Amino acid sequence: MPRRLFLGSSAAAGGLGLLAACAPGSDSGSGGSDGGGSGPAASDVETDPAALGEITLKVWDQEVRGAQNDAIEALIEAFQKDYPNITVDRVSQSFDDLQQQTGLALSGNDVPDVLQVNNARGDMGEFVKAGQLTDLSGYAEAYGWEDRFADSVLAKARYSADAVTFGEGPLWGLPQTGEVCGIYYSATKLEALGAEPPASWEDLFALVEAAQKADEQPLVLGNLEQWPALHVFGPLQAHFVPSDEIVTLAMGNAGADWTDDANVQALTQLADWAASGAFGDSPNGLAYDTAWADFTKGTGVLLIGGSWLGPDMEAVMGEDLRFMAPPAGTDGTVATTGGTGLPFAIPAQAAQADAAAAYIDYITSDTAMELIADKGGMPVLNTADLAPSSGVNKDIYEAFDAVSTDGVLLPYLDYATPSFADTAGAALQEVIGGQSEPSAAAETLQADYSEFTAGA
Repeated sequence: MPRRLFLGSSAAAGGLGLLAACAPGSDSGSGGSDGGGSGPAASDVETDPAALGEITLKVWDQEVRGAQNDAIEALIEAFQKDYPNITVDRVSQSFDDLQQQTGLALSGNDVPDVLQVNNARGDMGEFVKAGQLTDLSGYAEAYGWEDRFADSVLAKARYSADAVTFGEGPLWGLPQTGEVCGIYYSATKLEALGAEPPASWEDLFALVEAAQKADEQPLVLGNLEQWPALHVFGPLQAHFVPSDEIVTLAMGNAGADWTDDANVQALTQLADWAASGAFGDSPNGLAYDTAWADFTKGTGVLLIGGSWLGPDMEAVMGEDLRFMAPPAGTDGTVATTGGTGLPFAIPAQAAQADAAAAYIDYITSDTAMELIADKGGMPVLNTADLAPSSGVNKDIYEAFDAVSTDGVLLPYLDYATPSFADTAGAALQEVIGGQSEPSAAAETLQADYSEFTAGA
């Protein structure tokens, strides 16, 4: 979640108390308790932004890091040059700040026209259920989005109108970028340890031990915000748990069990790493952005994290920074957490919905994909064709392509239930801190998951 950048349900938690009383469309056919803000038919969409008159388009996003910000600013500049009748009023916030503001904004009277929304049930799912987002199906038909985007990409922003089903139904957002969690490493530190990039999880475990013996911190993690641990645990989980079970758990579908032996083994490995000091002295007291910045300054050998960190870390580390997909999981194929960047959505009460859709189409066009790649981001479309010839982004693009085509791009675990981001974040933090046994953490995760799936 440049997400990710990323993942938490604080927006939903902060705003849901207001939704029942003032959900947009609750007195009309646009939503209410049945969910699903209505959208226009394709025939009613104005696809020429120049025909919309002099307007101001309010955009909220969390594209704040260097490469992300550079790309979105360049796209906004180009959009306004092509359509001088539209002024883009952009508000950029960190992911956590955006999470805090979204629920309140959507339940108020002054909403943005374009808003990045986390795909998770606790965010997009709850906003769909409350009728607070616009069904983009008509816009998708008018602009040909279903021809341009793969079904697997669009599925990550689809919910049924009542938000019971995730992955099918109307479209509620459109992403710009792809994401994959993998392993960053310092090439010089691996060389100093006499090690090669790990070809198996057993190799990775051995590398962690070798680094500790050499008085190097093996792994870097800043988990003050709780959600970063999900990006470490997700890839690790695939070493123990079959991919199809992880997908079932992460999508909040019935039929899997957090308390089975494989999941407890994965939690135990996380606990063992933490207890041995592999993450340093106090990973739960270290902020996410501080941790990856420390890695660029020489702390640690490996950092398990998201692709969005690559450009900013490369700016400091240069050619010493490398990235790889995790080793093959228990299925024998590469499986790791990933997906798309936060989709751009249109609130149900947006004042300029047609202009918002035109903006979203513009920033997800083929030309936009080229610009995103040029600025150092990873476009969700045409990834293989746009891969750079060298550098960490070459590694990242190749890893994303390998996982998304020949492996399994596992959903973010916080997708599972409306409260799972908070539940899992707290549970993993307690495992890392030694306050909770792995089996007890598994019971906590199962309780949230089973309660949701029983009532879905």
